[in-house]
Amino acid sequence: MADDLVVHLARFAGALREHGVPAGIGDEIDATNALTLIDLFDRDEVRRAFLVAFKIRPRDRAAFDATFDAFWGVSRAGVRPMQPVPGRAGRAAIRGGRAAGDVPLAPGRDCDDRRPSGGQHPGYTPDAVLRRKPFEECSDRDLAEMERLLARLTHRWAARRSRRLKPVRGRRGVPDLRRSFRRAVGTGGEMVRLAYRARVLDEPSVVVLCDTSGSMDVHVRFLLAFVLALKGVAEKTEVFAFNTSLTRLTPWLSPGRIVQTIERLASDLPDWSGGTRIGESLMEFVIRYLPQVVSSRSVVVILSDGLDRGDTSLVAEAMQAIRSKARRIVWLNPLAGDPRYQPTARAMEAALPFIDRLAPAHNLESLERLVPELAGM
Repeated sequence: MADDLVVHLARFAGALREHGVPAGIGDEIDATNALTLIDLFDRDEVRRAFLVAFKIRPRDRAAFDATFDAFWGVSRAGVRPMQPVPGRAGRAAIRGGRAAGDVPLAPGRDCDDRRPSGGQHPGYTPDAVLRRKPFEECSDRDLAEMERLLARLTHRWAARRSRRLKPVRGRRGVPDLRRSFRRAVGTGGEMVRLAYRARVLDEPSVVVLCDTSGSMDVHVRFLLAFVLALKGVAEKTEVFAFNTSLTRLTPWLSPGRIVQTIERLASDLPDWSGGTRIGESLMEFVIRYLPQVVSSRSVVVILSDGLDRGDTSLVAEAMQAIRSKARRIVWLNPLAGDPRYQPTARAMEAALPFIDRLAPAHNLESLERLVPELAGM
C-alpha cells in the first residue's frame, strides 16, 4: 500500500509539472516525508502539507488546487477520483480551477466518508484503517497488530526532550554563561573552557485508573493495551483497575506481552466485567494510594464511561482530592467518540468540574491524540 501511495504521489507531481507548477524531486521527497507525519484521512491536512512541501506560489494556487482535487478528491456515487486530462484541453480545464469531469469534495468534508473497506485505495494503508477502527469491531488479531503501533507511538513520546536544562559534560547543548564565569574565577578571570547545559529527557509521571466493569468490556482490552505500552517506556506509570473495588495492577503488568497480560487480568481480577462503583473505588484510591503515587508532576488518566451504580456523591469528593494533588486530570470516555454524546451520566456530571480534559477513547487514533498532550502536560 505504501508503494501505491508513493507512485500516486509521483504521478501527482508529474501532473503539477505538466500544468506549469514547478515540482522537483526534492519536493516529492518532502511531500512523501510529510505524509508520514499527518493524518492521511484528513484531506485538508494533506492539502496543507503538499502546499508547504511543493512550495506552491500564490499564482500557482488555482492550478494546484484543481490538480489536487483531481488526484486526491472524490466523485459522487462512489466513482473513482478522476485523473488529470492530458493534452491542451485538460491543461486549460485545470488552469480554470477544475479538472474535466471531476466533482470536488464538498468544502470542509474530510475523508472519513470516503474510506473504502480494507484500505485498498492508495493512501489507505492497513495501519491507517486499524487506527480508525472502533474497538467494538476489533478482534484479537487487531489487538496483536496494535502492539506494534503502540510501541512506535510511545517510544516517540519517551524520547521527548524537556524544556528544563541541566549541566552536561562536553560541548553539547547551549553555553552556560553563569557557570562559565564562575569557572573563570579560578583561572584569573580568563574563560579557558565554556560550561554547557542541555535539555534532559522528561520522566513522565502518569497514574491510570481503568474501569473494568461490564459496560466497558468491549473497550477495556484495548485501553489496557495502550496503558501497557505507556508502562513500557515510562517507569513512573502506576496503573489501577476498578469496578466494585480497586486493584493496583502495576505489579501484574508485563510490557511487551500485551495479549497474554490482559488475558491473565481478565481471569484473575475480582469482578472483571461486573458491576461498577466509581465513587467508592476513587475514594479507596484517595485513601490508600493518593499521597504515595500522585504529585504535582503527575497526570491522572481515568478510563471510564462514567456509568455508575454506586454513590455518585463520593465521585465529587474523590475527584476534588485528586485535583488538589495532581498536575492534570484527563478522563477518557469511549462514549465520547459519538458526536451526539453528552456527559449527562450522574458520575460524569459529578466529575466534570475537576477534569482538565474529557476526551474520546473509542479507537486507536483517539488514544494517539492523547500522547502529545501527555508529553506537553
